[in-house]
Amino acid sequence: MHVGEVAALAGVTVRTLHHYDRIGLLSPSGRTASGYRQYAPADLERLHRVLLYRELGFPLEEVATLLDDPDADPAEHLRRQHRLLLDRLERTRAMVAAVEKEMEARTMGIDLTPEEKFELFGDWLPEEYEAEAEQRWGDSEAWAQSQRRTRGYTKDDWLRIKAEGDDVERRFAEALRSGVPADSPQAMDLAEEHRRSIQRNFYDCPPAMHAGLGRMYVEDERFTAYYERVAPGLAQYVSTAVQANAARQAG
Repeated sequence: MHVGEVAALAGVTVRTLHHYDRIGLLSPSGRTASGYRQYAPADLERLHRVLLYRELGFPLEEVATLLDDPDADPAEHLRRQHRLLLDRLERTRAMVAAVEKEMEARTMGIDLTPEEKFELFGDWLPEEYEAEAEQRWGDSEAWAQSQRRTRGYTKDDWLRIKAEGDDVERRFAEALRSGVPADSPQAMDLAEEHRRSIQRNFYDCPPAMHAGLGRMYVEDERFTAYYERVAPGLAQYVSTAVQANAARQAG
């Protein structure tokens, strides 16, 4: 596979793969006659391990040690990071759920009573996060569209939207547990459902924009934690499926 295909499959940028090559963390097994990188299956397996450690918060230098030092104890590093993640998970849970809903504009313009908000979204308040979302995306057309569309949504509308999202997440998790590849037609079809749900309910979401959302699922630990709470490994799985689907739509 060439570098662009690997980047789309793994949910990383080509620049990241070039950087990993420069520092000796992940060098492709071959090159074409023109000098283009070519990645073998063993390279993809190593990349998978690299991304796993990166998602767990390990610096690149420590990742290299874990993968290359025969005396290193990866299990102890993982146990330590696991403890840290568990300590942090409880206090970030509410914010993770809120920010994820912000990204899909689920919380904008909700005209519900406090009791209805709690029933739908749990123990967080949309108003606490609206300022942050507006600062990041307030000048975008997507923000304006989501404001217009959601302003008139009723409780039944939000229940329907929440049910749609939960159903797609559940089927993503089932596909992951069943060993369905993230870049398979089945996983990409789920990603397309996800994209169309955003477009139908909130704002125009072309494949390129959707791919950007997918990258955030692994680049921002808050989004990663949201999906990992549903199923271990789901953040990377959804990210890869979303970006593979974007590439399919573009191609």
